[in-house]
Amino acid sequence: MWSMVAALPAAQIEFGVARGDASLPYSFCMLGFAAGGVLMGRVTDRVGVMLPVLGGAVSLTLGYLAAGFATTFWQFALAYGVLIGLFGCSATFVPLLADVSHWFDRRRGLAVTICASGNYVAGAFWPPVVEHFIGTAGWRQTHFDIALFCAVTMLPLALLLRRRPPLHGASTGGETTARAPAPLGISPGALQAALALAGVCCCVAMSMPQVQIVAYCGDMGYGVAAGAQMLSLMLACGIVSRIGSGFIADRIGGLRTLLLGSLAQMTALVLYLLMNGLTSLYIISALFGLFQGGIVPCYAIIVREHFPPHQAGTRVGIVMMATLFGMALGGWMSGAIFDLTGSYRAAFANGIAWNVGNAVIVLWLLLKPLPRKRERSSVFARG
Repeated sequence: MWSMVAALPAAQIEFGVARGDASLPYSFCMLGFAAGGVLMGRVTDRVGVMLPVLGGAVSLTLGYLAAGFATTFWQFALAYGVLIGLFGCSATFVPLLADVSHWFDRRRGLAVTICASGNYVAGAFWPPVVEHFIGTAGWRQTHFDIALFCAVTMLPLALLLRRRPPLHGASTGGETTARAPAPLGISPGALQAALALAGVCCCVAMSMPQVQIVAYCGDMGYGVAAGAQMLSLMLACGIVSRIGSGFIADRIGGLRTLLLGSLAQMTALVLYLLMNGLTSLYIISALFGLFQGGIVPCYAIIVREHFPPHQAGTRVGIVMMATLFGMALGGWMSGAIFDLTGSYRAAFANGIAWNVGNAVIVLWLLLKPLPRKRERSSVFARG
């Protein structure tokens, strides 16, 4: 999923499109990733995680081959949206987060964030590698090489996921068949909607540096290689953030951890708006990774804290769909704002505004009264 970020400048030149249009393949990939997450989450709830991951590996291989052979911009964009996003990336994120959450109880937050950090390990490693091979072998050959790598590594790894989680097979009684509670004093549907809206807001803000940092550094005269290094640094620091957020969530809960991450991410966006020197951009990119890396896994943790486990794949898929829609919207929006204004300052300000919306929603959920607890206390008092 990070290959398009590194390939964005080359694709823009190859197909002769504007910056906003050149960002569309990434946005299509995120939209496909989002829609596919719900589908793959539902499949995982029913048949386990191995089959979706196997299918995702095949689709990624075919998608990178199709992108490499594309002769028009729209063929290139559809390869990213359908094969790489819808049926590829989606099969290896939501299903794995939902599956690993069933294997742990006391340290579930840490387990989920370790699993989710694989996304950022890839983000730390691949952008400079992809940028290097695009510069030496061309973007088409680089896509062919990624296709081969996916086939050779992912297919055998998927076969290691044959075993089903312990909760599967318990068809009666226990947690798997419990009715969904009214979490946080609101209905399950309302909580799902609030989390989805919060996910859109935080990820519109998050996508601004992640999608545009390579192009931004090129425009500033620092070179696209520096931008790829900043993205790699950002995502490497995000690994620390993701695992650290798991420790924190296991102690103070997913919602409070999400609020901390949201406020910290907003701070980094303000710093991007204020400073644009080369050294400062490296420092801010590292801080941005440390601040925002744990945000997305928190949504999966919150779902597992407030919904029955047999709904985990579907509900995590819906929330992740919203976050990925936010990434897609933000990736396109920041490029379009640049095309309109000729500067990224307005794009950073736009990200800050969306981030404020996320923090307001999460704070509202935290401040909701818990009538069920009061009712239980009054029953005990009457008894």
